[in-house]
Amino acid sequence: MPAVISSPNSYLIVEGLINTGSDSTFIKLSRTVKLNDKVATNPEKQALAVIESDNGSAYPLTEINVGTYAAAPLHLPASHKYRIRIKTSSNKEYLSDFVEAKVTPPVDSLSLHIKPDGLQINANAHDVTNSTRYYRWDYEETYQYRSKYDSRYKSNGDTVLPRDYINDQIYHCWRSDTSSNIILASTAKLTNDVLSDAPITFIASTSEKVAEKYTILLKQYALTKEAFQFWEDLKKNTEQLGSIFDAQPSQLKGNIHSVTDASEPVIGYMSAGTVSKLRVFIPNGHLPPEWTKLDMGECLLLGFYFKHIEGDVVVNDEDFYFNYNKPGQHSLYIPVSAIVMPFVGLVGHTGALPQCVDCTLRGSNKPPVFWQ
Repeated sequence: MPAVISSPNSYLIVEGLINTGSDSTFIKLSRTVKLNDKVATNPEKQALAVIESDNGSAYPLTEINVGTYAAAPLHLPASHKYRIRIKTSSNKEYLSDFVEAKVTPPVDSLSLHIKPDGLQINANAHDVTNSTRYYRWDYEETYQYRSKYDSRYKSNGDTVLPRDYINDQIYHCWRSDTSSNIILASTAKLTNDVLSDAPITFIASTSEKVAEKYTILLKQYALTKEAFQFWEDLKKNTEQLGSIFDAQPSQLKGNIHSVTDASEPVIGYMSAGTVSKLRVFIPNGHLPPEWTKLDMGECLLLGFYFKHIEGDVVVNDEDFYFNYNKPGQHSLYIPVSAIVMPFVGLVGHTGALPQCVDCTLRGSNKPPVFWQ
């Protein structure tokens, strides 16, 4: 194992933005982990984090979750420069360089391009003052999806009962995610500070994201030239490696330094400024109808009856398959609908595997507050 991989070093990672506008500031602090570690993240807990202005003002951050520090909207003037000071619980101190506060222009629009294999979403923006030039985006996406079968029944542990469909439906759900790639664009080589059709994300036509309704909340950031260079190097080091034609890895230099030990690397770049947002909803009805033909996989609907006789023993199928609380038994299926026979009435229920019925295994059956 190379020494750089097996070394016990744990370097500080600083993620976030000093939000000078009307939104809250969130800073995430963590430590690097080795490739063979069992944990994927190592949050930096119980640190002291303070935003400082070049006029001497200070704005403390509060740890709201483990390793996440926040401050209410600060409404800071763009005429000053800002930095962050961090002191860990082990008394190590870190300080970023002062950076100018960038005022981000609005997102003009999102353009949607329907292609044979999916949907391309692009951003449009401009700055009439020609002072932005360097842009970065990330986004939050939420989509409504459905399970293969609509369950109208549930087990209470003793028997199968009608489901409270208003409060306990598991057919329609909502799932949210955030972007994981680095999205950048620059107008530095253009006469006017205008961006047209900057690629944001692509959704395949076979994705369940576009089967019902999809929404994207795009966040736009104005960067300094130095911040843009950091994000561009990070993108090359993490997303554009792997072939002989890709750029060689480069050393990642941020603007955060250790005060305690000048030789200690710190990962991250602290910027300051406002954020512009735009949310767009995309209903399935605006997309090609053939995109709704999703492959739900192996989802068989089986019938289970109240009783049948095996030799001299009367076996209750529904107890075995649907009732969760029977000692030594495990439910394999979720009841879906009733089986009714002419002149006999209710004789059993259909059922299917949980992943074919219960959409809450991957999301929430409660719509988000912004849903429309």
